[in-house]
Amino acid sequence: MTKFAFVTGADRGLGYELVLQLLNRQYTVFAGRYLRDWDQLDKAVPEYDGRLIVMDLDVSDEVSVQQAASVIGGHTSKLDVVINNAGIGGRKDDEIFGEIDFNNIIQLFNVNALGPLRVTQAVLPLLMNGEDKLLVNISSEAGQINQTWREGWYGYCMSKAALNIQSNLVHNQLKNKGGRVLVIHPGWMKTYMSGKLNESADVAAEEAASQIVETLLQYQENKEVLTHPAFLNYKAEEMSW
Repeated sequence: MTKFAFVTGADRGLGYELVLQLLNRQYTVFAGRYLRDWDQLDKAVPEYDGRLIVMDLDVSDEVSVQQAASVIGGHTSKLDVVINNAGIGGRKDDEIFGEIDFNNIIQLFNVNALGPLRVTQAVLPLLMNGEDKLLVNISSEAGQINQTWREGWYGYCMSKAALNIQSNLVHNQLKNKGGRVLVIHPGWMKTYMSGKLNESADVAAEEAASQIVETLLQYQENKEVLTHPAFLNYKAEEMSW
């Protein structure tokens, strides 16, 4: 039986590697692309015999999200897994004793917190028709409330904390209908979150994606519905909220 997945922010980095990992496990994958001039996805399409469907997607724009949901609905009546991966990093140097770019913080909330909520609501009917009904939100240890060590980076940390509480709220609504939410911290990765490739990070995106997909597959096999969504790192180790 064919399984269907939807990955946002699939242009490059973790999102692109998640797409490849799912394709290699025989999923049909809908890949949301924001950067039209980044052609990795286009180059990959011929390799997968119609199982990779690429679409434009700006998670900060409701019309774009609804259009993407319509494209998916034109191909299938179900989704087994949705991965809310799209996100931006924003400014790290906001200073409570100095300057704070509030417009940048609003943008971060619009992408990192409201973006996943828009996507989830738009494709929820398809997800609830799927066999696994699994929603995966790519979050961060930066969104932890009780483990915070940073002094600044307000927009990113606050937006990821908002995504974490959102994940709990959505899980509360899905768990009595057979759906579940899984929240994953992907580690400090060599990706383009800052606009250029971060070579000094700890984890390659390919490594993180491989372990994340393995974790979500194991989570699918375990049908236990938890009171709260699991919050794990990419190695499947439990994280503190």
